[in-house]
Amino acid sequence: MIEVKQVARRYREKEILRDINLTIERGEIFTIIGPTGAGKTTLLRLIDLLELPSLGSIHVDGRDTNTTAKKRLAIRREMSLLFQKPALFNTSVYDNVTYGLKFRGVPRAEIDKKVTHALELVGLSSYATRLATTLSGGEGQRVALARALVTEPEVLLLDEPTANLDPRSVEKIEELILRVNREYQTTIIMATHDMLQGQRLADRIGVLMNNTIEQVGSPTEIFYAPLNEAIARFVGVDNIVPSVVESNNGGETVVDLNGSEVICISNFTTGAAVLICLRAEEVVLSKELGKSSLRNWIRSQITKLTLVGPTVRVTLENGLVALITKQSAEELKLTEGDEVNASFKATAVHLARR
Repeated sequence: MIEVKQVARRYREKEILRDINLTIERGEIFTIIGPTGAGKTTLLRLIDLLELPSLGSIHVDGRDTNTTAKKRLAIRREMSLLFQKPALFNTSVYDNVTYGLKFRGVPRAEIDKKVTHALELVGLSSYATRLATTLSGGEGQRVALARALVTEPEVLLLDEPTANLDPRSVEKIEELILRVNREYQTTIIMATHDMLQGQRLADRIGVLMNNTIEQVGSPTEIFYAPLNEAIARFVGVDNIVPSVVESNNGGETVVDLNGSEVICISNFTTGAAVLICLRAEEVVLSKELGKSSLRNWIRSQITKLTLVGPTVRVTLENGLVALITKQSAEELKLTEGDEVNASFKATAVHLARR
């Protein structure tokens, strides 16, 4: 549906985006993640045709957006962009939601029908006469979402839609995003810095780093099979260890992890320089001396225990980090200095090129 080809964006001498290549399918939720300042908002503005690329092209349903102002406006009217901090007018909720329809010259009777439906969709039917600027942050965001949806866009672009909202408001907005996508087959492109939100909502994720798209894939591919060290660190992989492939027998690969032999699955050939990537939550701890049923197990000493909400981060002397529930840590009676077995599946280990 949307093709972004070799797009770059510069502001004077500053390079914001370079060599952006994306294909976004109709009806999918595509999430763009990346650090603050990576250019996520700029990319959304380019797709929404609020800005022109310095280089490259953007096609929507096969139509080149580098065209006349009239044709660009026609394409823009098929899309809606919800900003991180949407501006609500100092009027009623109803009047705020009507804005896009009035701009398009929609008849009054049809406006009333569409606004009523949009407010029902976001759960604010009883708020129609309320002054929009007096609402809470979560309520205001739902008004802005209703305003974006009332024009029935083919594509909905969301820029950090739940930033600075309380957990309950975040949950409501996420439920709305999924509902709009599933019920109306609306294509949704969302920029977020919230890793867990990306995992929860996205069909596919694009990682925007160093001014370009570094990797595109399913949530599982992005979070469990990052292409390089920068992506691995960004998506929260705790165990990233330089190594060399010692052997590969039909895909069964042996690498060294700080003096311990680790078996995994990969296409890397013997002698290849790699990074061992292992998420902390994939590591299982026990105090038993016998081998685990898992393919890999390493005996080491606990050097640090750190409480992280309902979990405990366990750092081992060999450099490995495990993340277990607080309840598990209490049941194992873990203390610093204890000897433990750290076990993990061969399939939990991902090798990236270094």
